[in-house]
Amino acid sequence: MKRILLLFSFVALVSSLSAQNIQLHYDFGEGRKMLTSTVEMFRPDKYGSTFFFIDMDYGAEGTGIDNGISLAYWEIARAFKWNETQKIMPRVEYNGGAMKLAPEEAPWIAIENCWLAGIERTWASADFSKIFTLQGNYKYIKDKEDASFQITAVWTVNFLDGKMSFLGFADFWKEEMFWGTDFRFLSEPQIWYNASKNFSLGSEIELSNNFVGDEFAVKPTLAVKWTF
Repeated sequence: MKRILLLFSFVALVSSLSAQNIQLHYDFGEGRKMLTSTVEMFRPDKYGSTFFFIDMDYGAEGTGIDNGISLAYWEIARAFKWNETQKIMPRVEYNGGAMKLAPEEAPWIAIENCWLAGIERTWASADFSKIFTLQGNYKYIKDKEDASFQITAVWTVNFLDGKMSFLGFADFWKEEMFWGTDFRFLSEPQIWYNASKNFSLGSEIELSNNFVGDEFAVKPTLAVKWTF
């Protein structure tokens, strides 16, 4: 489950904020019925910003794993700047992890190491209640794709005086898969009710095509979030 949320969009606009949050999602999609935890951090400095997240799935109905972690995945990205008015920022990113698709005695399956390099551009309203970031990346997937690409869009809309937030991302990239489809799509829009400065209740809907199997899939969750 990939997430690049609100504060990551401030990369080109804000250099004085930092935030960390923990999310817990219950995925009630068919064949899933599992918990997923997400730890995120965004931290800017005078030379750009760093973002990372770590996802862990705890079992899954469809795999027979009912004790322990069935997926561990993380991404870390760095954007670079050299002045406060810079609109286009170079960036680099790494993705990787491992998963199990069968009961506990089965071996872990590697999620291939991916390295990305590209640029990003961010647009925002004057009060930062609406933010949109567009990224274009060269993508190298070890032992699979030497010269692929990934296009990513990230958005945030805060409304009702900040009590509600609609945010998420969409990825489109090329990656050869054993079922014969090269182009993959993944989006994870989220809606949050911000009960307080720190605590939020919400939902995420994973929308994907050719992501896990050659079909379009919809996977909803219910979630809570604590922002430090």
